[in-house]
Amino acid sequence: MTLQVSHDDGLLLLETAREAIAARLAGRPPRFPSSSSPTLSMPCGAFVTLKVRGDLRGCIGHIAACRPLVETVRETAVSSAFDDPRFPPLGLEEWPLVEIEISVLSPFELVHDPLCIAVGTHGIMVRSGHKSGLLLPQVATEQGWDREAFLAHACRKAGLPVDAWRWPQTRIEVFTASVFRESRE
Repeated sequence: MTLQVSHDDGLLLLETAREAIAARLAGRPPRFPSSSSPTLSMPCGAFVTLKVRGDLRGCIGHIAACRPLVETVRETAVSSAFDDPRFPPLGLEEWPLVEIEISVLSPFELVHDPLCIAVGTHGIMVRSGHKSGLLLPQVATEQGWDREAFLAHACRKAGLPVDAWRWPQTRIEVFTASVFRESRE
């Protein structure tokens, strides 16, 4: 079952993510917005992506639906800003330039035929042995990739050869995402 997240809930999630990061930067307790939306209390996986001038600045998420959505967003927002190993911790000087994107994930479904992957609609998880790589649905569109390039990049992200998606032992799963973006213009 896919969690239906309203536009208003998406705005509240963006506000929550921004407050979580701002509070950490300021060294103060967060003042999260309140909501009575039952959707935000439902367990759901999500990713928080940070960009500065359109360039990736951090992206962390949880694929498992084990915590309330709003808690997942709070935690992953802070992790994206300060714990993404690809980037140094976010600094105060960058903060005014940060754009936040939240991807609320659907449950994952196993794919037996990679031709069923719809670029721009599906995100993918490629797993082989103990290695796995995940790419959100919007990544393929942003990068101008076709299906094979999308799969190859997911394999590369997993630390696998780019053609590992063709291996019989490789597991490919798809998901969709409700995406909410803010812009700092």
